[in-house]
Amino acid sequence: MPGRATLFWNNASKALLSEKTKERSEKVIITIAVVGFIIHLLLIILSKLGIFEADYAPGLLDNPIASIYTPFSFILVYEVYLLVYFLPKSITFYIGKQYEIILLILIRRLFKDLAQLDLQKSWFSSQDDLQFTYDIGATLIIFTLIFIFYYLNSKRTAVQQGKLPQQEQTQRFIKTKKKLAIVLIVVLFFLAVYSFGNYFNQLFFDVSHKVDSIKDINNIFFDEFFTILILSDVLLLLISYTHTSSFRSVIRNSGFVISTILIKLSFGTEGLLNNVLVVSAISFGVLILLIHNFYETIEPLDKTED
Repeated sequence: MPGRATLFWNNASKALLSEKTKERSEKVIITIAVVGFIIHLLLIILSKLGIFEADYAPGLLDNPIASIYTPFSFILVYEVYLLVYFLPKSITFYIGKQYEIILLILIRRLFKDLAQLDLQKSWFSSQDDLQFTYDIGATLIIFTLIFIFYYLNSKRTAVQQGKLPQQEQTQRFIKTKKKLAIVLIVVLFFLAVYSFGNYFNQLFFDVSHKVDSIKDINNIFFDEFFTILILSDVLLLLISYTHTSSFRSVIRNSGFVISTILIKLSFGTEGLLNNVLVVSAISFGVLILLIHNFYETIEPLDKTED
């Protein structure tokens, strides 16, 4: 008969990481995204009529195009859940979800950039126009890199199928990752509540803060989110030492940690440097996986992977 601790983790896993929960979360997020889109549009209309003060949200109430920013924000929340959902299944897929999230953050910023384009001036004399150009280019490059990353992972998975029996060590590692995923969901939920609550408090109620001093809305939650991801990635790396002796797997997981750290650093930068850091981070992750796959062609498969 399983103990109380085992029952707790099993029940928590069913409640937070089941396929049914994922489907319900998707429906809820879509509904909230549609409602948020409509509310944002109404606020833009009220702002144009002079009923609502637009200075509190610079760049987000100037143009109806900016209203797309809101549903994308909720889609990002669902992507965060999917990232944690896939953590017990595959570390590589978990890292891929991190790359998807940073790409969606970039696309969300593009909609904000679109609302601030100045087509009356010379394109290269406007900082907003230049940022839009950087973001467009980075989006195409990152989307391509994510495709390559998943392609490399699918080739690796095809090689592994039928050759990696579910050993006891592997099962223990999966259970450990499930526990970590459950803890991450709880931590990220409270982080999201705190981050957005603090932002809106500063935005509407704390008169001591000027608009310029308020944190960039595009970085809210996700700056701290990637800090937590770095810590969880390092923890996974340490745990993996007890489940595999494979040199290539240790280097691969270490490379993924470095990739996540570079993404985290991008939140403290602006302009072209921000895009360069993100592209470099994902490029590094792709190259690490590519070299890891080459190793698998010359070394026998381990009994414990991912």
